Formats: sequence, structure tokens, C-alpha cells
Amino acid sequence: MVPTSDELATLAARRARVMEALGDGVLLLAAAPERLRAGDVHYPYRQDSDFDYVTGFPEPEAVCLLAPGEATERFVLFVRPHDPERAVWVGPRAGVDGAVERWGADAAYPLDELEKRLADFLGRAPTVALSLTREDALANRLLAAVRRAQAERPRTGTGPTAVRDVGEVLHEMRLRKDPEEIARLRAAIAIACEAHREAMRATRPGMVEYEIEALIDYTFRRRGAAGPAYPSIVASGANATILHYTDNVRALGPDELLLVDAGAERAGYCADVTRTFPTGPRYTPAQRDVYDAVLAAQLAALAAARPGVTLEDLHTKAVRVLTEALVHLRLLDASVDEAIEKELYRRFYMHRTSHWLGRDVHDVGRYKDQGTPRPLEPGMVFTVEPGLYIPSDADDLPAAFRGLGVRIEDDVLVTDTGHEVLSAAAPKQAEEVESLRAEAAAAVSSSRPSDRGRRGAPSPPRA
Repeated sequence: MVPTSDELATLAARRARVMEALGDGVLLLAAAPERLRAGDVHYPYRQDSDFDYVTGFPEPEAVCLLAPGEATERFVLFVRPHDPERAVWVGPRAGVDGAVERWGADAAYPLDELEKRLADFLGRAPTVALSLTREDALANRLLAAVRRAQAERPRTGTGPTAVRDVGEVLHEMRLRKDPEEIARLRAAIAIACEAHREAMRATRPGMVEYEIEALIDYTFRRRGAAGPAYPSIVASGANATILHYTDNVRALGPDELLLVDAGAERAGYCADVTRTFPTGPRYTPAQRDVYDAVLAAQLAALAAARPGVTLEDLHTKAVRVLTEALVHLRLLDASVDEAIEKELYRRFYMHRTSHWLGRDVHDVGRYKDQGTPRPLEPGMVFTVEPGLYIPSDADDLPAAFRGLGVRIEDDVLVTDTGHEVLSAAAPKQAEEVESLRAEAAAAVSSSRPSDRGRRGAPSPPRA
């Protein structure tokens, strides 16, 4: 993988903003470690989001140093050297030369020289920013190097006197997406929306949840995504009331709901989209009542999304609409205000309405400043995902509602004047969903052999 000139320019501009925020300090980032799956087989590698955001460098066992106070070596990479024998098995590494020539580092050194080289840089830095939450060998090496530099300070009179968490520098920057990031998010979300449409077209009673999951994964990869951004939730029947159900092993029954929460990851950015649709051609009356309630809550929250409001505001609007519906459907025996004040709705809606979205599915960035919900700003991307989950064993509720789970989730960009629903291509209006499901049912019916054909076919052998 070789970055384009435009990608290199974007990364360089991003590092310039980071270094401006650092002042005369330095920043240290460790690549994500490889993880064993079984024996000597590793999980597919995914780079650390912060490291990728700053460097774009795709390999493990690497360290990035940003040192704005240095005269020449301001962006330094420590990497694995090229290994011709290893390349035969797993492909070539960038090596020291590639880190400079292809990835734009001012200088690069073998990872074995990390401690020796870092001592000089840290000895000239008054502050250091690095991850204080990572727990792996390479991150621990960086923390140990900083501690050694601090221990030397009484003798040298130089070196770091303060350590900052890297999130203080990077995560607020990552929260506000630049145009290149928004373009990547659009691409990932478009793939996810196509996968959801394909799932709506393909779902039939009698299929197993994992068959729908396989179709979704196929669509992701066919369209160029790295794969799922998270384990896909394909939850039929009462499984939809389990928020993070991922077993995906149940056979779909007729006239059930199927909740699909699936997002693609492409070029380091994640989609997160949920749709809930009937396994048959139409929603049953009870299913439609619950679905309409969730959709109304989502639309109310979306209508309020604009700069200056908060995610807490959107959650409050969604909760009120959901609670009104629960009272109207007699699933809650209380007034709307009482049910909200006492949080009675949490029996059926127990999660928040939104989270940040970007390089991570639950992306970085503070939700509050000094305990106060922060206002939305242009460039922020988040989800809006209200739901209702009615337990299958709720004997105090009408049988038609038991075991119904509905969630509708969209990915939303804050614009200068309001918002844009990036995942609008995935159908969610009930009539639109039912039209697609009816077409799917008709296609199955037309593909079946005629009665005459069946009568003329040879009989199966007797046992």
C-alpha cells in the first residue's frame, strides 16, 4: 500500500495542526499490536486509530514521534527493518527507507534503536503527550522511556516535567471531521446502506441469521470495504431485544421482525446503520405500532439536530416521543411526565440515543465539558438510534407485543445550517420497507415451479 500525493498532503497538514497544538512538547504514538487468534495465526491487523490518523502508516511494531521544536527531525518513525526472508511469507515491509520515501517521515530508524534515540528527543522536551490507557508491550516501552527521561532531569536540568494524555491533543481534533474524512465516511456508509438494501431483498422465512450476515459481509467486501466495522447484529424474533446479540444462529420464522445492525469499515472509517424489517411482506399491526413509535422518535431527534444543540437534547426528544407511544399503547401504566421523571421507559429503552462516529464506531471526543453537555458543531458526525425492546417474558403485557425489538439508526453529519443524514439510502419509512419486502416475496413466488411442473417431476425415492 502506497499513499497518494493527496493523501500525503492531507496527513502532513494534519500533523502540522497537531504540532501547533503541542507547542514545544513532543507526542509519542505506538502502532497497534498484532493479536494472536489461535496458535501462530493472527487476527486481521487493524492499525491504532490515533496512529493511523497522524501517520497513515499501516504496519505494526512502529512508533511515531512528533517533535515540533526540532530543527529537522520533526516527524520521525521507528519501524521494523526490511526483511527479505520474511517478505517471502507475508510480503515486504516499508523499512526505514520506505518510511521516509513513501510515508513522508523526516527521519526513520529501526525499532531496535527506539530507546537510544528517544532519550535525546525527550531530553529536550518539556512536555510529552502519549497514551495513558494502552496496555501492551510497545506502549509500555514508550512510558518507560518517558519515566527514564524524567528520572534524569535532576542531573541534566532538562527533559519533561509534565505528561499529557494523547487524547487531549488528538481526540478533539478527530471529533471535527475534515473534508477528506467526511468523504471516507460517505463511502463507508454508502456500502453499508447497499448491504442493508440487499438484506431486505434477500431475507426469507426459514433462512438462518448467519445467511443474512454472510450476504452483508459479501456486500462489504465486494464494494471494497475492509469488512464489518463491528460484529454484525442479525437478530430475528426475540433476539432483537438483546442489544448486542451477535450469535446469529437462529432460523427466521414467518411474520417476525429482523433487526440488522451492520456497518462497513472502509479506508479507516466506520459506518453504523440499523434497520428493522419484517421477515414477511408486511409488518403485523403490533409490529407496526412499535416501529412507528421508534421512527417517530428518531425523526423528532433528527429534526432538532443542528449546531448549538446537544446530544442530550436529542436524547430527551427521543425519550419523550417513545414514552408517549408506550403510554398510548398501554405498555406503561403512568402519565408521560411521570414515566419520564421516574424513568419507567427504561424497561423498554435502556440505552442512549447517540454516539460519535468516525475512525472508531464509538468514536473519540468528549460528550461534556465541565459536566455540561457540549453543543454540536459543523463537522461532527454521530448516530441517532432510538429503539424499543419488549421482553419476551413480559407476562403483564399483551402477547402481540412480547419479544418485539426495533431499532432504527442513522449516521448524521452536522452542517453549518443543520444536518445531513449520511445513511438516508437505507430505507426506513414503513411503506418503503414493505414495498421492498413485497417485491422480494413476489420474486420468490414467481421463481417457484408451477403446479403442472411439480406434478410432472419425478417422485422422490421411497425410504
